[in-house]
Amino acid sequence: MTQTSLSSLRVLVTGATGFVGRAVVAELSRRGHTVFAGSRSGSELPGAGGLKADVTSLESLQAAVAEAQPQAVIHLVGIIAEKGSQTFGAVHVEGTRHVLAVTPPGARYLHMSALGANPGSRSGYSATKGQAEQLVRSSTLNYTIFQPSLIFGPGDDFFGRVLKNLVSQAPVVPQIGDGHFPFRPVSVQDVAQAFALALERPETAGQTYELTGPVEYTFRQLLKLELAALGKRKPIAAVPLPLMNLMVPLMGLLPTPPITRDQYAMLLEGNTGDPEPARRAFDLPMLNLETELPKLLGR
Repeated sequence: MTQTSLSSLRVLVTGATGFVGRAVVAELSRRGHTVFAGSRSGSELPGAGGLKADVTSLESLQAAVAEAQPQAVIHLVGIIAEKGSQTFGAVHVEGTRHVLAVTPPGARYLHMSALGANPGSRSGYSATKGQAEQLVRSSTLNYTIFQPSLIFGPGDDFFGRVLKNLVSQAPVVPQIGDGHFPFRPVSVQDVAQAFALALERPETAGQTYELTGPVEYTFRQLLKLELAALGKRKPIAAVPLPLMNLMVPLMGLLPTPPITRDQYAMLLEGNTGDPEPARRAFDLPMLNLETELPKLLGR
């Protein structure tokens, strides 16, 4: 049954065909909004018409906005690794600049950032996410910024690929340093609900919300959870940081590196925050990683 929101809106979602985008589009559609799924391919999604919307092209976005006539814009586009012209600066910074420029005055604007976004970060990902936040805050739009931690759910990249490969490919699981870096993984369902309800709750405008889960884990604990969810029993061996500092650049020479320099920098920074403000603001269910992970990994 479709749940009708307090006020049905015309909503343009950038990055709609991505992992988070699909969940957000599904939640918006379930709540009765008219959703336009923006992506470089222009693919349609269940409950949403497809529009070509390349955030690196101002002309592409102008055409999408002209067709959608949105009352709200949700900007989700992000990359976790650079490839060719798809650099962090081009996608996160200039892409956000373009989306802000075409968002109609008076429209609601929701922005996907990241926990740890900081222009001064050693991670190119986190630094450009921080620069994008600065653009949003300096705009005149009615915005809300979300900063999620690691997001888990069907099709996620970190738990479904990066961590899975890390614990599966060798007889001994490598642990980065002492493994005490903290994380608070959040479910994609919680993230999607936060975005959808922000459209219905005007008091959330002008706010920035950390999106984190109910339990904090160290990196070592995440390795153990991944092993258990996959039904594997392997020893975990600490790899000293000086050695990791040498290995990671060499891994980058591989066609598909198990971890990039940028992902390594983000792991060292950790990724945690207070879940309570967002939980209260958006009535989040706060799904638990330990409960969901076996299902996500097919066990």
